[in-house]
Amino acid sequence: MNIIYRTIAFIAFSFVFIHINASIDNYNITWEGQSSNSSGSMPCGGGEIGMNVWGENGDVLFYFARSSAFDENNALLKLGRVRLHLSDAEFNAHFKQVLTLRDGCVRIYGANNTVITFWADVFHPVIHVDIKSDKAQTLKVDYENWRTTDYTAHGEDAHFCGMKGGKEDVTIHPDLVGFEGNQILFYHRNRDDFIFQRTVDIEELQDVKGLLWNPVKNRTFGGLIEGSSLVPAGCGNGHYIDTGFHSWSLKSAKPLKEHHLTITTHIAQTATLAEWKSSLLELQKRQLKSTSYDRKASQKWWQQFWERSYICVDDNTNNADDNNIAWQIGRNYQLFRYMLACNAYGDSPTKFNGSLFTFDPKFVKGGIKMLTPDFRQWGGALATAQNQRLVYWPMLKSGDWDMMDSEFNFYLRAQHNAELMTQSYWGHNGACFTEQIENFGLPVAYCYGMEPRTGLRPRGKQANAYCEYLWDTVMDFCLMMLRTNTYEGRDVKTFIPFIESCLTFFDEHYRMLALQRTTQPFDRQKHYVLYPGTAGETYKMAKNSSQTIAALTTVLTELLALPHEYLSSEQRSKWEEMLSHIPPLPFRYMEGLHSKGGSQRKEEQYWSDGKMYKTIAPAETFERLMNIEINQLYPVFPYDMYGMGRPDLEVARDTWRYGVDQPRWAKNRHESWHQDAIFCARLGFIDEARDLVIRKLQNGRHRFPAFWGPGHDWTPDHNWGGTGMIALQDMVMQTVGDSILILPCWPKEWNVKFKLHAPKQTTVEVTYTNGQVADMKVSPAERAKDVIIMCNKEHGQAVNSAFDSTLYY
Repeated sequence: MNIIYRTIAFIAFSFVFIHINASIDNYNITWEGQSSNSSGSMPCGGGEIGMNVWGENGDVLFYFARSSAFDENNALLKLGRVRLHLSDAEFNAHFKQVLTLRDGCVRIYGANNTVITFWADVFHPVIHVDIKSDKAQTLKVDYENWRTTDYTAHGEDAHFCGMKGGKEDVTIHPDLVGFEGNQILFYHRNRDDFIFQRTVDIEELQDVKGLLWNPVKNRTFGGLIEGSSLVPAGCGNGHYIDTGFHSWSLKSAKPLKEHHLTITTHIAQTATLAEWKSSLLELQKRQLKSTSYDRKASQKWWQQFWERSYICVDDNTNNADDNNIAWQIGRNYQLFRYMLACNAYGDSPTKFNGSLFTFDPKFVKGGIKMLTPDFRQWGGALATAQNQRLVYWPMLKSGDWDMMDSEFNFYLRAQHNAELMTQSYWGHNGACFTEQIENFGLPVAYCYGMEPRTGLRPRGKQANAYCEYLWDTVMDFCLMMLRTNTYEGRDVKTFIPFIESCLTFFDEHYRMLALQRTTQPFDRQKHYVLYPGTAGETYKMAKNSSQTIAALTTVLTELLALPHEYLSSEQRSKWEEMLSHIPPLPFRYMEGLHSKGGSQRKEEQYWSDGKMYKTIAPAETFERLMNIEINQLYPVFPYDMYGMGRPDLEVARDTWRYGVDQPRWAKNRHESWHQDAIFCARLGFIDEARDLVIRKLQNGRHRFPAFWGPGHDWTPDHNWGGTGMIALQDMVMQTVGDSILILPCWPKEWNVKFKLHAPKQTTVEVTYTNGQVADMKVSPAERAKDVIIMCNKEHGQAVNSAFDSTLYY
């Protein structure tokens, strides 16, 4: 019996292996001909390295970046740009560029069977460029750096760090670059810790400054460029797009048929430059000895990555056409997941506004001029929680749990600082995380307010009208941490102190505020009075925000649902008591207004059916509207209190239909962080979900299809891609308790094959063809009883008898 089981398991594994590799090859990107500029670049990377690769005017260029290259201002700086020139590749006449997803490589083809292969070591911070051709050629390598003198900015031009919009100048200092033997050494060592010191002073936290963790001081980032038979070939100057640069060149001593170029990078906080350089040399020494092994290890990682999960829409030879919109969105789902994997193990999380793949800002927003390739809006080390969460939520179902640690560690490192800030401002316990924070956990300066304080605004009160009192978005990450337990089977004990500290802040803070107003910490129902508060950036000065209530309720419920070994009896009693004090969600009745069609932003586009509908309210009360979020549907996503298979589905559906306060501006949006596609998928609105996910995942405006944006943020917009991933996942599979809903919101006309992950360490593979589920596999086998096939059915119907578990196992 055991032998039979292992044989079946091997056959099943082989089938999946062949299928996914065949499918993933359909999604490779091939370009015939060079690009006009960096906006026509192709992403390449792995581990924690990102490159933008493109051909232009007979040369091959690439930007390269890492996730923690933060300078004195916490600006995220690129490591530089490299230009390759081969003497006989004839790229102006013969040029083809291919992204091969199977192994994560970009390859460029030219005359004389020239092939340039770009790959990043997944497990070590090293870039490899391998060149082969039938004819011996001379290679010239130019390292181009635009940070050669002090660069000063202020106001909106300082968007690259947390000082944007202020009156004081912010200076990016130059890098140091030079030849070291036959290599190029480049690095930036922070001269001071300006952003840390200035932020602490602006936010009046001098009393705890000496206790705060400081990731800025003594940070150095850079690397070494070397290649087989390359020797120094002088320096030069040039201009690319809006930015002047200096260049340092290496050239092959003689023509060769093969060239190998490596860039070894290193980022660390060290007491001296010598320590950093010594570690860099050790990294380089190791990789030069183990390149062949590292290549195989990286290839194996990519193979396993593509075997974890997939969603392939209309995927067969006849439909593999970029003009087929269903196939296109499936292809772009895979491309975006590839981009996320390029920072799988970054010390810092993947930034929502471009990650490692930004390019010259002139091609993102036309009005921006004379800014360097380092520029992006909402830049630097700051994290905007509502945006960042959308990058990481899809990783649960895709099985990319190892890639979530970068985001989790970001918060874990900052916990102590957030607790010190709470103690300093308010004298109680708990970690307070505001919506926009630096990587050391304090609010970014422009959100706190850079103008001198007056008596009307006490310490700790943010001066940003959008972000004031927005403290609950950290709960998304608390919930993700908890769910790695049931999705992955992870031991989450290291997360418990963090989650408890975040909950403690809400418990003690709102008791404190109540006792400042009256003698009682709760209202007459023994509930917290969550005021002042907010529902996202939109419903301001809110009392009992539905977003906050849903966040606290869900996190507390799932914390208490953990196996008993995670919490002592005292801890359980404490959090059970807190849960009992959470107020119920607020509701309101809204008029049944229906769209007449036409532009959503024109007046008089609605007619009334004369009825009133119960909907989820954004808050019990609020004083003003600031943004265009639909926070009253956060109990649907991400907090899973409403949706298909859950109670009172029509209340949530009516909230979408009639409960949006700014329907002309806030509803049916797809760009950037808008979650409308997710809401519609979870509420079972098939037509709306289909149309919105098409707008989410169809080709972007740049040459690489998944370079979406800029939307509200920057290009490539990763919270745009993240929301698209979540919506597509929810269209094919949702989970409610132990139940697994298959195709709960799927267009009948689209064929699909998918493999996704569900709670209880479950994987589900489904093939849906011509309106029918043709094949399904569930692992472990005992979870098959929890599957409910939803296509053409209402939730609650039994699984079709044709899909008895004996058919699959």
